[in-house]
Amino acid sequence: MITIKYIYNKVAAGLCMLVASISISSCMNFDPEAEMGDNLVWNKADNFQLFANQFYGWTRDLQLSTSYTYGNAYSDGPHSDFRSDLLAAASINTYSQGTNTIPATDSNYGTLYTRIYNTNLLIKNAEGFSNPEAIATPLGEAYWFRAYLHFELVQIYGDCILLTEPLDLDSPQLQQERDDRGVVIDQIIADLEQAAELLPAKPTEDGRLSVDAANAMLSRVALYEGTWQKFHTGNGSNTERSKALLEKAKSASKAVLEAGNYSLFYDATLGNNSYRYMFCLEDETCNPAGITKSGNTEYILAHRHRIGDKTGLNVTKATLGGTGCFITRKLANMYLCQDGLPIGKSTVFKGYSLINDEYQNRDNRMTNTMLTNGEKYWSNVKYRTAWNDDDLSSALTANVANNSGYQNRKWAVERKVDDYYESMDYPVIRYAEVLLNFAEAIYELQDRISDSDLDKSLNLVRQRVNPNMPKLSNAFVETNGLSMREEIRRERTVELFLEGFRIDDLKRWKTAEVEMPQNQVGVLYTGTEFESKWPTQSRSLDGEGCIILYGDRSWAQKNYLYPIPSDERQLNPQLGQNPGWTND
Repeated sequence: MITIKYIYNKVAAGLCMLVASISISSCMNFDPEAEMGDNLVWNKADNFQLFANQFYGWTRDLQLSTSYTYGNAYSDGPHSDFRSDLLAAASINTYSQGTNTIPATDSNYGTLYTRIYNTNLLIKNAEGFSNPEAIATPLGEAYWFRAYLHFELVQIYGDCILLTEPLDLDSPQLQQERDDRGVVIDQIIADLEQAAELLPAKPTEDGRLSVDAANAMLSRVALYEGTWQKFHTGNGSNTERSKALLEKAKSASKAVLEAGNYSLFYDATLGNNSYRYMFCLEDETCNPAGITKSGNTEYILAHRHRIGDKTGLNVTKATLGGTGCFITRKLANMYLCQDGLPIGKSTVFKGYSLINDEYQNRDNRMTNTMLTNGEKYWSNVKYRTAWNDDDLSSALTANVANNSGYQNRKWAVERKVDDYYESMDYPVIRYAEVLLNFAEAIYELQDRISDSDLDKSLNLVRQRVNPNMPKLSNAFVETNGLSMREEIRRERTVELFLEGFRIDDLKRWKTAEVEMPQNQVGVLYTGTEFESKWPTQSRSLDGEGCIILYGDRSWAQKNYLYPIPSDERQLNPQLGQNPGWTND
């Protein structure tokens, strides 16, 4: 049996010839010779599976300038938090600043259509196969990935050409206008529902797709488009379209919850650090509880890495600030206090006078995600020599008086490992997201949510590492003058930070125009301990005394969608251009 976690980017030799024969110079340059070996390739069920194996290397790796999975967290790509309001780098990100222009080329465009062609090739050849049951799983995988790839196009560009067949170069469909995003979304939903009919109830091997992965992805797609339609049309009023999509998101996420195959990762030994260690699970000893990847109950689908494979990025160095991972004060301020209240309402918030004051009595995910000043920690250079909290002989000491004043630790390994060889998996879909999808879908569908629905979803996520924090409830919201919508969005933001969701969430909520133009700022400097601990700080300060990382930010309505690259419009003038972008 082939182990999928070791072959995501590898295809059997016979099929490599088929894949290699697909020559792509633009998104619509498909070589008909790609089907030359049909009678040799598509005559056995095993070959369908071998061909489908390549699909697994396509998850969460879309970058404009890089090709490694963790670029979604630490580099520049369409879903990266560096393009949002919560994270800054050592240099200006034009997408975050709102100053990006129409590119001559965009590798994402061509890559997505290349991959869609391959999913269509498998689906087409499955039609005439003599034993449909024998190829049900690879066919389900093809439908799932065709949906996944089209959803990427919708998120990035909005309207796009919908392709459901492997087309020859002279096909008129390759010179058509783009299909309305609604048409594409309907096909995505149909593909995911078809995938759910074909995929196994549980993964046959680690890392494979299952029915839960189809339903989880469906909940993501339907929530995204349901809220997009709610807030981008009709002046914020619920349209029938948005209601139908949000109902779909609710039912799809509910199906995953009721299946009971996944749960939030938690270990009693790790306790309130369970969130922190989930992101650096490897196949070797990597935490005080001795848990490896096999103990991860939360990842429904992940881009997998194994010991000895070069990941292409020194993730730990990037995590600990070596490549400019500057967390902003906006994120720091979003973490609730242990009484369940925001810092502006809480009586247990300690303020900012001392460097570590603001970390006291806060949501434990804050210190699971960020290092406090003076805290002992380890890396893949200065690593643990034993796995107990008393072993500090090899530890480093955190000094947060640099960059933004906040130091990230999410994804940082603690074991001895060569740079660039960290082997933790990158989550494509995890159970926590599905729980949050469920809560948000219900609220946006009816502008309210019951306490029982909160308890089976959002409150599980919140209390994973905050067992003493009050649950979110309708009475708690009313008593404390909170907004249920804001609290649901807050929970999603802090839970999924650095996993490639924030900028897409701001776009679908249509709040980017408010959030993105704000200055990106670091810690409060004036009147705090930072003045004495960080005398070399030379950045400008805002009126409150916070360090300004980047100002002069803007956001126009056109920024909600990326522009169609110039070369694609030259090949097909019928593509048009997205609103607000110059058509010349």
